[in-house]
Amino acid sequence: MATTPSRKTGRLSGLYTGTGSFDIVGRRRVWYVVFGLFVLICIGSIVFRGFNLGIDFTGGTQLQFSASGTAVPADVEAVGSVYEHVTGHEAAAVQTVGTGNSASVLIRSEPLNPTQLVQLKQALFDTFKPIGTTGAPSLQAISDSDVSGSWGGQITRQAIIALAVFLVLVTVFLAFYFERAMAIAALIALAHDVIVTAGVYSIVGFEVSPATVIGLLTILGFSLYDTVVVFDKVKENTRGLLGLTRRTYAEAANLALNQTLMRSINTSLIAVLPVVGLMVVGVGLLGVGTLADLALVQMVGIIAGALSSLLLATPLLVDLKMRDRRFQQQAARVVARRQRAAAALAGEPEGEPDGDPDLSDDGVLATELRRERAMAAAASRPARPGKSVEQRGGRTARPTGKASRPAGKRRG
Repeated sequence: MATTPSRKTGRLSGLYTGTGSFDIVGRRRVWYVVFGLFVLICIGSIVFRGFNLGIDFTGGTQLQFSASGTAVPADVEAVGSVYEHVTGHEAAAVQTVGTGNSASVLIRSEPLNPTQLVQLKQALFDTFKPIGTTGAPSLQAISDSDVSGSWGGQITRQAIIALAVFLVLVTVFLAFYFERAMAIAALIALAHDVIVTAGVYSIVGFEVSPATVIGLLTILGFSLYDTVVVFDKVKENTRGLLGLTRRTYAEAANLALNQTLMRSINTSLIAVLPVVGLMVVGVGLLGVGTLADLALVQMVGIIAGALSSLLLATPLLVDLKMRDRRFQQQAARVVARRQRAAAALAGEPEGEPDGDPDLSDDGVLATELRRERAMAAAASRPARPGKSVEQRGGRTARPTGKASRPAGKRRG
């Protein structure tokens, strides 16, 4: 006895083949509410809670000494324990820099007063006895310096300038390569990614370092790439749409989302895996705090960018395009054609024809499908000069008149 495939299996198969029927655009009001709540929560946390700024922004104290040849292995846990015992709180960052004989331990903390600094250096020397330049243990082998918060401010200003230039170039590129509505939708999605990523750092309390700011810029390119992939498919599916009555713009855009959904998911997963590896190796094995800052912002940004490209950018594009009266009229023609087809199947009078093709007839439907496939195929080729397919009603006109035939006998 043959078994019928379940609905769940059919959905998964459609997801991989790009023929799924996930109504993403039709539920765009739900996505607007969800994304809007996330953005409001993130903005509220940024305004009222603020950020946990690192010492590169607030200033602090930095100590460093050689990790090779010490009396006791100077690993991150042991150094952090000594620091906490002397000061009563944890250091902002304790990490190992370099390898082999050039390895050293770097401690970064909030500003320490002279008494605390002397006590900490003495405790570190008594515990680890680092080797000085003379080859013998020396207190002078532990160097200290003040970290100014102005450096982090300079990094932030340069990042803001880079972000502004990036957004301007993206707007110009999308407006020329695609269209203005797609540029606006992509920029709104990018703004969402920045706000949500920054808001998550504010809510959770992750430390913000210059590596965090740099990582925030890297995720914008990933988010834009995913959005461009979806928009390119939307552009292909909607070419010549005004001359067709089989789908509305919203349905064609939703089809493009289903066709690129698995590609977007796979791309996001492949991008997240190296970031997870960076966190595991950099934090779990090496104990490097800078890698943690870079990995965390990239992970949050990749997830937010993938969701906004699929669930926010394209629905916004549909709403922007449907403000155009031409697409509203085309959608009305699609609805009217479907009503006539339903009436024909039910044996009811079809009403007055309005010039649109009657797709209840198999021959007319086949002709309409051929026209749609021809429009999609033409999306990858430059249009020929002269009248477009839409202007000729989807038919290629043959040359007529005497000019299209041989002139006959030549006159002497």
